[in-house]
Amino acid sequence: MTNALEQYDPQIYELIRQEQARQSGAIRLIPSENYVSRAVMLASGGCLTNKYAEGYPGRRYYEGQQVTDLIEKMARQRAKKLFKADHANVQPYSGSVANLAAYAALIQPGDTIMGMSHIDGGHLTHGGKVSLTSKFFKSVSYPVNPDTGRIDFDHLAELAKKHRPKLIISGATAYPREIDFEIFGQIAGDVGAYHISDIAHIAGLVVAGIHKSPVPYADIVSTTTHKTLRGPRGGMLLCKAEHAAAVNRAVFPGLQGGPHMHTMTAVAVALAEADTPEFIAYARQIVKNAKALAEMLLEYGFNLMSGGTDNHLILIDLRNKNIPGKKLAKALDRARIVTNYNSIPNDPSPPANPSGLRIGTPAITTRGMKEDQAREIAGLINKVAENIDNESAIEEVGKEALLLCSQFPVPDHFIIPNKSNSK
Repeated sequence: MTNALEQYDPQIYELIRQEQARQSGAIRLIPSENYVSRAVMLASGGCLTNKYAEGYPGRRYYEGQQVTDLIEKMARQRAKKLFKADHANVQPYSGSVANLAAYAALIQPGDTIMGMSHIDGGHLTHGGKVSLTSKFFKSVSYPVNPDTGRIDFDHLAELAKKHRPKLIISGATAYPREIDFEIFGQIAGDVGAYHISDIAHIAGLVVAGIHKSPVPYADIVSTTTHKTLRGPRGGMLLCKAEHAAAVNRAVFPGLQGGPHMHTMTAVAVALAEADTPEFIAYARQIVKNAKALAEMLLEYGFNLMSGGTDNHLILIDLRNKNIPGKKLAKALDRARIVTNYNSIPNDPSPPANPSGLRIGTPAITTRGMKEDQAREIAGLINKVAENIDNESAIEEVGKEALLLCSQFPVPDHFIIPNKSNSK
């Protein structure tokens, strides 16, 4: 495939080659990024990209679905088995689309939804002011406790009783602690609300049993298929049997036309990879690495929201370092350490130049790095922070980062599923 691309469009081929080199030669700490296996990449770039499959298996609006029906059924079966769910819809184009479909399946425009405040770690699609979700629905946000950085369930229950939402959303995009989905389910039940759980960031940890699954406690569970799950960029919905028909209608024809069959095929491959002992060990190492990274950052005097992490993600409050999050993220990028600047709870600075930095360990763990390397990375981050205006020092850190990357090349293959995984 690459030979054909090189011959037909050498400019794009060269840009792809440069991006591949960048990913290989950088310490990638963005918690939503990862590396997929060669098998997933081949599936996502295969001939299924040629096929329209509008509808569902056995009920398509185009002919020639003999193979696509089998692939979608297989992806569904693997998702249901992996997450122990009654029903799975593997068609959403992204996690954002999956969230919108979940809302549309259960409530009506103008109804009240309650999700974590975006500035406190919630996702934009949980009712953020700049998201369409706050225009279609009346949005009430719940914060984290300003002293602990954790969800205050007593306050959440009070807000739910006051505003009587039709739907409560658990899950986050920048929350470093384990979430008690059972309590969310209880609070939602007490006010007659539906409970939707967005596990886009922690799906791989849920699969591995490291974090409690929300499937028994939520009406619908939404997730992306990348991040800690280490699949292609896509979305997925899991739900109780009673909501299956509504979920399917919300995805198609409610929000989407034909599904991206090449992505769905790659999702099926990733789900098979996740159904292995090797993946469980990988997910456990993600958390070990995050904890080691957090502990060393604390030793270097960094303030961490909630004091640490239970998952793959760390949120750093840089105010005591007197460094804006954007400035540090840009400097780290020049040092071959890729992060993202991020708001922190009660951030006095604007989102475009916030006080925080968000980092995570899925990608470095895929490369085989462990606790010692996580601690070394904390030291590199500290060197950049201490020399934030010294370009020669930042360049030296970049050399150290490149050397570390050379010791842990990006793997071509992770897991070859056996027959039991492929059923």
